[in-house]
Amino acid sequence: MREVARLQGHLRQLGRVLLGYSGGVDSALLAVVGTEALGPERFLAVIGKSASYPEVQYRTALAVAERFGVPLREMDTYELEDPRYRANPVDRCYFCKAELWTRLSSVARAEGFDTVIDGTNADDGREHRPGMVAGAEWRVRSPLAELGLGKAVIRDMARELGIAIWDAPAAPCLSSRIRYGLPVTEARLRQVEAGEALLREIGVAGDLRVRHLGDRASLEVVPAEFARLDERWSEITAGFRQLGFESVERDARGYRRGSLLVLEAAG
Repeated sequence: MREVARLQGHLRQLGRVLLGYSGGVDSALLAVVGTEALGPERFLAVIGKSASYPEVQYRTALAVAERFGVPLREMDTYELEDPRYRANPVDRCYFCKAELWTRLSSVARAEGFDTVIDGTNADDGREHRPGMVAGAEWRVRSPLAELGLGKAVIRDMARELGIAIWDAPAAPCLSSRIRYGLPVTEARLRQVEAGEALLREIGVAGDLRVRHLGDRASLEVVPAEFARLDERWSEITAGFRQLGFESVERDARGYRRGSLLVLEAAG
């Protein structure tokens, strides 16, 4: 529990703290540790809800908050009303985070919170994350990154604390599945969400993504799940056609982070 104690001490130095809470393992760890370290008078977790926020992630966030007594609030965010976000450029995440931090910073000022924090960890700086620029502009703190805590250590900490999702696959916003340059719409977000739900319903485990390529869907799963997809391929094809895709394919390279960015770079 040494790292947990270190995180508690770090959070106590930040005054009254407001967390941008998604329900992933990083923000869940901060929500649980922050509640314990600061108490309900000095800590608040806020969920920003929009069409790009996966329903399964929302339910997970609520369950963790209920289990550990996390002070929780929900607020709507409106990034889909921003034409820059809808256009889906490679820095789309910047506009989403700018919307989130604008609203959360307003709450923080109005209610006397000293610090707004997020779940960015020490590994995230190695990836394409334009949303971190927005965080820096709004002076959002990242305690996990500041302490040098990467994903593996964070999962160990969450397991030690009994956070059930300690080993859950990453679940970024649904817009991250839509090919860059293809406009983000609620209809496309729902197609992606329903497609991933279909794969989970047939038993696909581990990390997966439904990549929305327009008329096509590309399915990325871990190699251990290839056989399951192949066995159920006719069912999968029929299901994705019902969702409005003309065709569906299994990516032979399997799940990998940032594959749409590689596709964009390839032209």
